[in-house]
Amino acid sequence: MYGAYARKSAYDAKVDPATLLSDLEAAETQMKAEFAAVVPTITAMELQVKQVCDGAGVATIQIPFYLCFGRELWKLGRQNISGETAAINAAMQLAKWVGRGLTGAVLQAIRTDVFNIAAPLA
Repeated sequence: MYGAYARKSAYDAKVDPATLLSDLEAAETQMKAEFAAVVPTITAMELQVKQVCDGAGVATIQIPFYLCFGRELWKLGRQNISGETAAINAAMQLAKWVGRGLTGAVLQAIRTDVFNIAAPLA
């Protein structure tokens, strides 16, 4: 019976509103700093993707989908994925978005011009 009581006490302490608030406040500063560090890089990437889309004559209503593709490739860089692994992952993303109706040539231009990822070897 003591084990169940100890678990309940630990749970009650963990979900106490004051404890939750202090934990959130402690994490908030770190979260804000990490977000502020990422915003300039993702903003620059999105501007480059938009420039590629503008140069290819992509309709304005389709640009958000190309931005989603760009964000997925950007995520590869954030995860330190590079080389052939990045090329294979980019090819999978490219095939997915072509299947959703986007133009393959524009996606390839985004892959190479914005992210400097080559086509996979095999």
